[in-house]
Amino acid sequence: MFEGQNGKLKEIIDQMGDDHISNSAKNPMRKDAFSLSEKEKIDLIQKDFAHILHTLGMDLTDDSLKGTPLRVAKMFVKEIFGGLNPERKPKLSTFENSYKYGEMLVEKNITLYSTCEHHLLPIVGRAHVAYISQGKVIGLSKMNRIVEYYAKRPQVQERLNMQIVQALQKALGTEDVACIIDAKHLCVNSRGISDIASSTVTSEFGGKFKEESTRRELLEYINLETKFE
Repeated sequence: MFEGQNGKLKEIIDQMGDDHISNSAKNPMRKDAFSLSEKEKIDLIQKDFAHILHTLGMDLTDDSLKGTPLRVAKMFVKEIFGGLNPERKPKLSTFENSYKYGEMLVEKNITLYSTCEHHLLPIVGRAHVAYISQGKVIGLSKMNRIVEYYAKRPQVQERLNMQIVQALQKALGTEDVACIIDAKHLCVNSRGISDIASSTVTSEFGGKFKEESTRRELLEYINLETKFE
């Protein structure tokens, strides 16, 4: 991801402006969203999805299909939409920055799988997350886990950026957090316009990352080629 010159990528991000910022960082949820247990949700979704397949004309007595409604229901509740359940949110344990590291820390190329809330088709890409410590540091794997948690929802990519940044800002006690996502949306790549080459880049910059020099430094780190001899 992020091929080409730094200047080109910076131009793309700058041109986005505020047009790619959602009105809310919260997913649209009903007040009674958690009144049912996971088992109850699975039972209902299984029946609903069986009805969808039946309406499409599929023979649910066939050995290949008869287990599909239950598999889909479990996948929705426990896997691809598991991030809707606040009980699954990872604990973002932090530590004192005892070694006084005051420069930028970047966790780049975090694998991202999400689902577009408009067509329920996959979003596949990479997230690049960075922060500048103001006294606290966080385990590297926690940055991956917070990306995974918010990605496992019906999502809008702009909102996902905001949720990741806001969660880390709260945990670290600093505004100096940034997230850039470069992802393919299968609702664009596999249907509609069917453009398999395009991807979507969104960003959320907080604190010092709003400054041009800090943002440029972040983009340079992201573009570094990681080699293992």
